[in-house]
Amino acid sequence: MISSVRGEVLSVGLDHVVVEVGGVGLAVQATPATLATLRRGEQTMLHTALIVREDSLTLFGFADADARGLFGLLLTVSGIGPRLPLAGLALLAHEQLRTALAEGNITVLTQVPGIGRKGAERLTLELRDKVTAAPGGDTAGLPVAGSAIRGEVVEALAGLGFPQKQAEQVVDNVLAGGEAADTSTVLRTALTTLGKKR
Repeated sequence: MISSVRGEVLSVGLDHVVVEVGGVGLAVQATPATLATLRRGEQTMLHTALIVREDSLTLFGFADADARGLFGLLLTVSGIGPRLPLAGLALLAHEQLRTALAEGNITVLTQVPGIGRKGAERLTLELRDKVTAAPGGDTAGLPVAGSAIRGEVVEALAGLGFPQKQAEQVVDNVLAGGEAADTSTVLRTALTTLGKKR
């Protein structure tokens, strides 16, 4: 997994930035708010999530780890692709989006392009227990690192052919154990558990 990129900004487009890393220009999809902070010729560091598809490898970049964690958490909902979480983070600050999910605020969630009432209800149903909002807009609940790791490991297991729901359950169990501290450890433990079930 590519969890971050650091380097010189070669160009900034409407929906992506090209960052030079080790002589290679990496195109990173990002929200308008993130892109607005970047300037050609300056150094930058973005927290990233790599989405692997049969016909593409796409990097999504975020200004902070919390936004990336929320992006990964949204991707764990079946039927949700990367464009919808990115649209949500483009329209709402990640604190607002996290609070809306925690409180089941359908009105706020349906403002995001591509999310209707039923979709918003499904998101809150599946994620309400995984993300909670504390008074004053601060967030608690699922740790940022844990949510980011969860999304990455579930995605990797799904890419290896394991059913999405089974992958989610196993990864949740591993994270609940509190023993794993990084993506590779969680992935190894999850694969070991899944191997025993086969």
